[in-house]
Amino acid sequence: MSNYLTPDRRAQLLAEYRDRLVGDVLPFWLKNGLDREHGGIMTALGRTGEVIDTDKSVWFQGRAGWTFATMYNTTPRADYLEAAISCCEFLRTKCYAPGGKLYFTVTRDGKPLRMRRYVYAESFAAIAFAATHKANGNAEYRSLAIQAFETYLRYSFTPGVMTAKTESTRPMRSCGPLMIGIVTAQEMRESLGDIEVAGKTFSAHIAGMIAEYERYFVKPDLKVVMECVGVNGEIVDHFEGRLLNPGHAIEAAWFILHESKRTGNAAWKRLGLNILDWMWARGWDAKHGGLLYFVDVYGKPIQEYWHFMKFWWPHNEAVIATLLAYTMTGDDKYADMHRQVHDWAYAHFPDQEHGEWYGYLDRAGNPTTELKGNMWKGPFHMPRMKWYCWQLLEA
Repeated sequence: MSNYLTPDRRAQLLAEYRDRLVGDVLPFWLKNGLDREHGGIMTALGRTGEVIDTDKSVWFQGRAGWTFATMYNTTPRADYLEAAISCCEFLRTKCYAPGGKLYFTVTRDGKPLRMRRYVYAESFAAIAFAATHKANGNAEYRSLAIQAFETYLRYSFTPGVMTAKTESTRPMRSCGPLMIGIVTAQEMRESLGDIEVAGKTFSAHIAGMIAEYERYFVKPDLKVVMECVGVNGEIVDHFEGRLLNPGHAIEAAWFILHESKRTGNAAWKRLGLNILDWMWARGWDAKHGGLLYFVDVYGKPIQEYWHFMKFWWPHNEAVIATLLAYTMTGDDKYADMHRQVHDWAYAHFPDQEHGEWYGYLDRAGNPTTELKGNMWKGPFHMPRMKWYCWQLLEA
């Protein structure tokens, strides 16, 4: 292994990951977002933490619940557990539709606003209930976690259960259910043990999903990972079928590397490293730095007008992936990649005056809005990055 992680560099990174997480990011959300009147968390916050909108993202009740429970399981503090339980209780009592599926958004006090076809809210509820069960031993949370994961599996992988997104003229499949399924099962296993759910252990679910992800979406001949493909894995030569999301694929890369590190599976290690290498080459903006949001597999123009923007979360995932790749290989290439993405992200996203991160930058790296949160941004991707890298550095 090279000398990238010198004592000085390690101390600098720990100050950014561990110390800023504990001293800046989590206090920002505990002070401004946690709803002490109705429970749960509000994520639509302005630059200084002012509440811009009180409607609640249901999947963020799960994401935030997982974040605070994981922090409690790492460094037990009463306010972390209180926040995790608040999110779980709001989920349990306010967010379920009569048929057992979770809403997508609700009012501040829990009245339903929108139901969406997909079940990502269930995946995040599963990991929140599981991590909070690990924290406080609540048996009902364990049952709710398993139930939410079973719902996720049924809707995502049983034909006909989830409402079709499009007509049957041009059938396609998306990588999202598989990659979110992988990390959900990993977190469930961490909190509940490698138990059997829906006929398989969590490890068996993970192995099967990695195999499906590789079979359908990974294209070694093009050195690329597709977002959507035809039903047999073929590239569909239309806007949606050509679309690449480098940050999404890099996120999947570290999920796979994490599993390889746990199991010693060399094929998964090669797969994770290849995905990281290919999608970094596709996504890194050589002109301005940072990761482009969308690119076309054939280099054609992109339909989505935000394709050149720099969102916070792909950079979070790339920071994890490059540091994990470096610690697993000792290859200077990954040290250089980690330094590159870390330094670019920390030069542009953090708000040095009021804390936390901006979420949306233009191509040159300037904030396009002062929002610190909305229905999609809140205490998850960036806190997870800081927590995971902190654990890597202290291992």
